[in-house]
Parts: sequence; structure tokens; C-alpha cells
Amino acid sequence: MGSRFNINVRERQLQPEWMDQPGLDVNLHHAALRGLERVNALSLIHRTFWPAIRQLNQQHPARELRVLDVACGGGDVAVRLFQTAQKAKVRLTVEGCDVSPTAVAFAKERAGKSQVPCRFFQFDVLSDEWPTDYDVIVNSLFLHHLTTEAAIGLLGHMAASTRSLVLLNDLVRSREGYLLARFGSHLLSRSPIVHSDGPISVEGAFTTCELQEMACAAGLHGAMVSRCFPARMLLQWNKP
Repeated sequence: MGSRFNINVRERQLQPEWMDQPGLDVNLHHAALRGLERVNALSLIHRTFWPAIRQLNQQHPARELRVLDVACGGGDVAVRLFQTAQKAKVRLTVEGCDVSPTAVAFAKERAGKSQVPCRFFQFDVLSDEWPTDYDVIVNSLFLHHLTTEAAIGLLGHMAASTRSLVLLNDLVRSREGYLLARFGSHLLSRSPIVHSDGPISVEGAFTTCELQEMACAAGLHGAMVSRCFPARMLLQWNKP
């Protein structure tokens, strides 16, 4: 990244990220997952998902909702969603999946330490056959890793597989987001991966208009895309 402090918000720049490299050292990977957990906690990702899940629960009060967090990373968002539901006395089953066996093992360990019954399993969202027994499918901070074509494919899979609701939280390509990623990553984590990948992630992120267009292309007609804290966007789609 050199000494650049500006970002061209008009053009998306998708670049390889350190976190995505094969053969990543386990200790470096774990440090990055811990750093991202702190970023996710400050960003309140689980709280952006909760209102729509709570509303769905109110529509089906007798049903225990099943939630799947795809590309869940270290599992912290899934764990916090379960804990939020537990405090609200909402019956929720929360599970997570990720292509990385290191991330899945880390998520299992985190759930065990938190004493929550979240299940995690290995799953490639781009090539494996999707399950269809979840009421809600959520995803956070993964879309910007994908090409536009693959991102549309992901949205289409989420829509086809969910019974009721799709929720997606991701970075917005913006100057404020870039500055937050560049400087905030150093405040929240010592991980060199987080420091390196943060600004690159923002450069590879989409805008709200681009996400809205991709949602339409994927068949998520009527999807709502809104800005949320901090320099993020939330997509919500209720299955007809």
C-alpha cells in the first residue's frame, strides 16, 4: 500500500489478500481471526442482523429459527447472535461454516469457551451443494473477496437456500472506510494480516448501488440495502 492515503472510490480494485493465501501459517491465521473478532465486536455486526431476525421470530413465535452464518471465519458473529437471542429469550439455533479448516477449528474452540451450542463445519460456498433447512442465512465481510460474478452467485445461493431471510453485512468502498481500515486496524489488532488486508479489503469492496444492482441480478428483488456503522452496508431480503 506504500504511503497512499487515498482511494479511488469510483473504481473497484480487487486484489489478493494475505488471509486468502493457501498454506497460511496457523499462528498468523489465529492472530488475524482474533483481530477480526475485535473489529466485528466494535462494528456491532451481530446487532445489524438482530432486528430482522427478531421480527421473523415475532412472526413465527412457536418455531425455533435456524440461522446459518456462511463464510463465518472465527465464528464470533455466530456466537454473539446466539448470545443475543439467549438474552432476549428467543429460541435460535445458530451454526456457521467456512472453507478453512483452521477457521472452523478456531470457531469450535471459541464456542466452547463461550459455552454456547453453536455448531461449525467446513463448507465451500462457491462449489459445495447448499443446505436448504435454514430459516435465515447471514454473511459478513466476505463479499468483497469475490469477483462481481462470484458475488452475484453467492447472493443467488443464499436466496435459493434460505427459507425466509437473507442478511449480508459488508464494507462500503469509501474514503472514510479506507481511513478507518488503515488506522483502526493498528489500534484494534497487532496482526500484520489485519493491518495489510484491511485497506485492501476496502479497495475491493462494493458500493451500496453496486450491491443493489447485484442483488437484482441474483434475483433478490425487493432487497433493501442501507448504510450502517461504521462505513458498512447491510442487505436484507425477505423471501416471498
